[in-house]
Amino acid sequence: MTAQYPTTWRRPHQIVPDRRLRIALQIGVLVYLVLAFSTVEVNWQRVTEGMERGQRFIMGFLQPDFTSRWRDISQGLIESLTMTLTSTVVGVLISVPIGIGAARNLVPRPVYLVCRAIVAVSRSLQEVIVAIFLVAMFGFGPFAGFLTLTFATIGFIAKLLADDIEEIDETQAEAIRATGGTWFQLLDYAIKPQIMPRLIGLSLYRLDINFRESAVIGIVGAGGIGATLNTSIDRYEYDSAGAILLIIIAIVMVAEYSSSYLRKFLQ
Repeated sequence: MTAQYPTTWRRPHQIVPDRRLRIALQIGVLVYLVLAFSTVEVNWQRVTEGMERGQRFIMGFLQPDFTSRWRDISQGLIESLTMTLTSTVVGVLISVPIGIGAARNLVPRPVYLVCRAIVAVSRSLQEVIVAIFLVAMFGFGPFAGFLTLTFATIGFIAKLLADDIEEIDETQAEAIRATGGTWFQLLDYAIKPQIMPRLIGLSLYRLDINFRESAVIGIVGAGGIGATLNTSIDRYEYDSAGAILLIIIAIVMVAEYSSSYLRKFLQ
Protein backbone atom coordinates (compact mmCIF):
# COMPACT_ATOMS: atom_id res chain seq x y z
CA MET A 1 0.00 0.00 0.00
CA THR A 2 1.50 3.30 -1.09
CA ALA A 3 1.44 6.39 1.11
CA GLN A 4 -1.04 9.07 0.19
CA TYR A 5 0.36 12.57 -0.07
CA PRO A 6 -1.74 15.74 -0.28
CA THR A 7 -2.01 17.16 -3.79
CA THR A 8 -3.11 20.65 -2.81
CA TRP A 9 -1.49 23.23 -0.56
CA ARG A 10 -3.40 24.37 2.48
CA ARG A 11 -2.70 27.59 4.26
CA PRO A 12 -1.51 27.00 7.84
CA HIS A 13 -3.81 28.07 10.62
CA GLN A 14 -3.38 31.67 11.73
CA ILE A 15 -2.36 32.30 15.31
CA VAL A 16 -4.94 35.08 15.45
CA PRO A 17 -7.82 33.97 13.23
CA ASP A 18 -9.70 37.29 13.32
CA ARG A 19 -8.39 39.47 10.48
CA ARG A 20 -9.42 42.74 12.15
CA LEU A 21 -7.65 41.76 15.34
CA ARG A 22 -4.49 40.90 13.38
CA ILE A 23 -4.51 44.29 11.70
CA ALA A 24 -5.08 46.01 15.05
CA LEU A 25 -2.13 44.13 16.58
CA GLN A 26 0.14 45.05 13.66
CA ILE A 27 -0.83 48.71 13.92
CA GLY A 28 -0.29 48.59 17.69
CA VAL A 29 3.21 47.13 17.25
CA LEU A 30 4.05 49.75 14.63
CA VAL A 31 2.83 52.59 16.89
CA TYR A 32 4.83 51.19 19.81
CA LEU A 33 8.02 51.05 17.71
CA VAL A 34 7.53 54.64 16.54
CA LEU A 35 6.97 55.84 20.11
CA ALA A 36 9.96 53.81 21.36
CA PHE A 37 12.28 55.28 18.73
CA SER A 38 10.98 58.78 19.48
CA THR A 39 12.15 58.46 23.11
CA VAL A 40 15.75 57.82 22.03
CA GLU A 41 17.69 61.03 22.56
CA VAL A 42 20.42 61.33 19.95
CA ASN A 43 23.21 63.86 20.39
CA TRP A 44 24.19 64.37 16.76
CA GLN A 45 27.27 66.37 17.69
CA ARG A 46 28.46 63.46 19.80
CA VAL A 47 27.67 61.10 16.94
CA THR A 48 29.80 63.19 14.56
CA GLU A 49 32.72 63.19 17.00
CA GLY A 50 32.25 59.45 17.52
CA MET A 51 32.42 58.84 13.79
CA GLU A 52 35.78 60.58 13.67
CA ARG A 53 37.09 58.47 16.56
CA GLY A 54 35.69 55.38 14.91
CA GLN A 55 37.52 56.25 11.71
CA ARG A 56 40.80 56.55 13.62
CA PHE A 57 40.13 53.21 15.30
CA ILE A 58 39.44 51.52 11.96
CA MET A 59 42.66 52.97 10.52
CA GLY A 60 44.55 51.56 13.50
CA PHE A 61 42.84 48.23 12.94
CA LEU A 62 43.99 48.25 9.32
CA GLN A 63 47.54 49.16 10.40
CA PRO A 64 48.07 47.06 13.55
CA ASP A 65 51.15 47.51 15.70
CA PHE A 66 52.32 44.24 17.22
CA THR A 67 55.73 45.46 18.41
CA SER A 68 55.28 48.57 20.58
CA ARG A 69 53.31 46.85 23.34
CA TRP A 70 54.15 43.24 22.56
CA ARG A 71 55.30 42.52 26.10
CA ASP A 72 51.97 43.62 27.56
CA ILE A 73 50.04 41.88 24.77
CA SER A 74 51.86 38.59 25.28
CA GLN A 75 51.41 38.73 29.05
CA GLY A 76 47.71 39.47 28.71
CA LEU A 77 47.33 36.72 26.13
CA ILE A 78 48.99 34.17 28.40
CA GLU A 79 46.71 35.22 31.27
CA SER A 80 43.61 34.87 29.07
CA LEU A 81 44.62 31.45 27.77
CA THR A 82 45.44 30.27 31.29
CA MET A 83 42.13 31.56 32.67
CA THR A 84 40.25 30.03 29.76
CA LEU A 85 41.73 26.55 30.08
CA THR A 86 41.66 26.29 33.87
CA SER A 87 38.18 27.76 34.29
CA THR A 88 36.77 25.47 31.61
CA VAL A 89 38.29 22.33 33.14
CA VAL A 90 37.27 23.22 36.71
CA GLY A 91 33.85 24.43 35.60
CA VAL A 92 33.10 21.23 33.67
CA LEU A 93 34.23 19.05 36.58
CA ILE A 94 31.88 20.91 38.93
CA SER A 95 29.08 21.05 36.36
CA VAL A 96 28.83 17.28 35.84
CA PRO A 97 27.52 16.39 39.34
CA ILE A 98 25.33 19.51 39.40
CA GLY A 99 23.94 18.67 35.96
CA ILE A 100 23.19 15.11 37.06
CA GLY A 101 21.50 16.42 40.20
CA ALA A 102 19.44 18.85 38.11
CA ALA A 103 17.98 16.03 35.99
CA ARG A 104 14.45 15.30 37.12
CA ASN A 105 14.52 11.64 36.00
CA LEU A 106 17.61 10.67 38.03
CA VAL A 107 17.49 12.17 41.51
CA PRO A 108 14.98 12.81 44.32
CA ARG A 109 13.04 16.04 44.18
CA PRO A 110 14.95 17.87 46.99
CA VAL A 111 18.27 17.25 45.22
CA TYR A 112 16.71 18.34 41.94
CA LEU A 113 15.45 21.61 43.42
CA VAL A 114 18.79 22.46 45.03
CA CYS A 115 20.80 21.78 41.85
CA ARG A 116 18.31 23.65 39.68
CA ALA A 117 18.59 26.61 42.05
CA ILE A 118 22.40 26.57 41.65
CA VAL A 119 22.02 26.51 37.87
CA ALA A 120 19.47 29.34 37.95
CA VAL A 121 21.70 31.56 40.09
CA SER A 122 24.72 30.92 37.88
CA ARG A 123 22.79 31.69 34.70
CA SER A 124 21.02 34.76 36.05
CA LEU A 125 24.19 36.80 36.63
CA GLN A 126 26.10 38.11 33.63
CA GLU A 127 29.86 37.61 33.57
CA VAL A 128 30.71 41.31 33.81
CA ILE A 129 28.58 41.74 36.94
CA VAL A 130 30.20 38.71 38.57
CA ALA A 131 33.65 39.97 37.56
CA ILE A 132 33.03 43.38 39.14
CA PHE A 133 31.94 41.72 42.38
CA LEU A 134 34.92 39.32 42.47
CA VAL A 135 37.40 42.07 41.59
CA ALA A 136 36.06 44.03 44.55
CA MET A 137 36.56 40.94 46.74
CA PHE A 138 39.92 39.62 45.53
CA GLY A 139 41.44 42.61 43.76
CA PHE A 140 42.57 43.12 40.19
CA GLY A 141 44.10 40.20 38.36
CA PRO A 142 43.44 36.89 36.64
CA PHE A 143 42.24 35.09 39.79
CA ALA A 144 39.00 37.06 39.72
CA GLY A 145 38.71 36.26 36.03
CA PHE A 146 39.24 32.56 36.68
CA LEU A 147 36.48 32.50 39.29
CA THR A 148 34.14 34.46 37.03
CA LEU A 149 34.57 32.14 34.05
CA THR A 150 34.28 29.06 36.26
CA PHE A 151 31.02 30.39 37.72
CA ALA A 152 29.64 31.05 34.25
CA THR A 153 30.74 27.64 32.97
CA ILE A 154 28.86 25.87 35.75
CA GLY A 155 25.54 27.42 34.79
CA PHE A 156 26.06 26.85 31.08
CA ILE A 157 27.23 23.22 31.14
CA ALA A 158 25.03 22.04 34.02
CA LYS A 159 21.87 23.46 32.45
CA LEU A 160 22.39 21.87 29.03
CA LEU A 161 23.68 18.62 30.52
CA ALA A 162 20.61 18.28 32.74
CA ASP A 163 18.31 18.91 29.78
CA ASP A 164 20.12 16.26 27.74
CA ILE A 165 19.82 13.72 30.56
CA GLU A 166 16.09 14.36 30.84
CA GLU A 167 15.73 13.71 27.09
CA ILE A 168 17.66 10.41 26.93
CA ASP A 169 16.23 7.20 25.49
CA GLU A 170 14.54 5.75 28.56
CA THR A 171 14.57 2.20 27.18
CA GLN A 172 18.27 1.85 27.98
CA ALA A 173 17.72 3.13 31.51
CA GLU A 174 14.77 0.79 32.03
CA ALA A 175 16.88 -2.13 30.84
CA ILE A 176 19.55 -1.39 33.47
CA ARG A 177 16.91 -0.99 36.19
CA ALA A 178 15.24 -4.27 35.14
CA THR A 179 18.49 -6.16 35.65
CA GLY A 180 18.79 -4.81 39.20
CA GLY A 181 21.61 -2.40 38.42
CA THR A 182 22.62 0.23 40.95
CA TRP A 183 22.25 3.97 40.44
CA PHE A 184 25.94 4.29 39.52
CA GLN A 185 25.62 1.43 37.04
CA LEU A 186 22.66 3.26 35.54
CA LEU A 187 24.86 6.32 35.06
CA ASP A 188 27.74 4.29 33.63
CA TYR A 189 25.87 2.06 31.21
CA ALA A 190 22.73 3.99 30.27
CA ILE A 191 23.40 7.71 30.79
CA LYS A 192 27.07 8.21 29.99
CA PRO A 193 27.06 6.62 26.48
CA GLN A 194 24.17 8.87 25.44
CA ILE A 195 25.41 12.20 26.81
CA MET A 196 29.20 11.93 26.52
CA PRO A 197 29.47 13.15 22.89
CA ARG A 198 27.21 16.06 23.75
CA LEU A 199 29.23 16.88 26.89
CA ILE A 200 32.48 16.95 24.90
CA GLY A 201 30.94 19.25 22.31
CA LEU A 202 29.56 21.58 24.98
CA SER A 203 32.92 21.69 26.76
CA LEU A 204 34.73 22.68 23.57
CA TYR A 205 32.11 25.30 22.83
CA ARG A 206 32.42 26.71 26.35
CA LEU A 207 36.20 26.85 25.93
CA ASP A 208 35.65 29.12 22.95
CA ILE A 209 33.16 31.26 24.87
CA ASN A 210 35.45 31.59 27.90
CA PHE A 211 38.30 32.95 25.79
CA ARG A 212 36.06 35.60 24.27
CA GLU A 213 34.60 36.44 27.68
CA SER A 214 38.10 36.76 29.13
CA ALA A 215 38.60 39.74 26.81
CA VAL A 216 35.40 41.32 28.13
CA ILE A 217 35.86 40.82 31.86
CA GLY A 218 39.44 42.05 31.60
CA ILE A 219 38.03 45.50 30.93
CA VAL A 220 36.68 45.65 34.50
CA GLY A 221 39.98 44.52 36.00
CA ALA A 222 39.77 40.72 35.87
CA GLY A 223 43.08 40.35 34.06
CA GLY A 224 43.74 38.86 30.67
CA ILE A 225 44.00 40.37 27.23
CA GLY A 226 40.96 42.56 27.91
CA ALA A 227 42.90 44.66 30.39
CA THR A 228 45.62 45.28 27.79
CA LEU A 229 42.98 46.14 25.20
CA ASN A 230 41.29 48.58 27.57
CA THR A 231 44.60 50.27 28.33
CA SER A 232 45.39 50.65 24.64
CA ILE A 233 42.00 52.22 23.93
CA ASP A 234 42.27 54.58 26.92
CA ARG A 235 45.65 55.77 25.59
CA TYR A 236 44.26 56.15 22.06
CA GLU A 237 46.75 53.56 20.84
CA TYR A 238 44.34 52.23 18.25
CA ASP A 239 47.07 50.47 16.28
CA SER A 240 47.91 48.35 19.34
CA ALA A 241 44.21 47.80 20.01
CA GLY A 242 43.80 46.63 16.42
CA ALA A 243 46.65 44.17 16.88
CA ILE A 244 45.01 42.77 20.02
CA LEU A 245 41.66 42.37 18.25
CA LEU A 246 43.34 40.58 15.34
CA ILE A 247 45.01 38.18 17.77
CA ILE A 248 41.67 37.49 19.47
CA ILE A 249 39.98 36.86 16.12
CA ALA A 250 42.79 34.53 15.02
CA ILE A 251 42.67 32.48 18.22
CA VAL A 252 38.87 32.20 18.10
CA MET A 253 39.05 31.04 14.47
CA VAL A 254 41.67 28.41 15.32
CA ALA A 255 39.58 27.21 18.27
CA GLU A 256 36.48 27.06 16.08
CA TYR A 257 38.10 24.98 13.34
CA SER A 258 39.87 22.75 15.86
CA SER A 259 36.71 22.08 17.86
CA SER A 260 34.74 21.29 14.68
CA TYR A 261 37.40 18.79 13.60
CA LEU A 262 37.59 17.23 17.05
CA ARG A 263 33.79 16.84 17.30
CA LYS A 264 33.75 15.23 13.87
CA PHE A 265 36.58 12.89 14.89
CA LEU A 266 34.86 11.87 18.13
CA GLN A 267 31.56 11.20 16.41
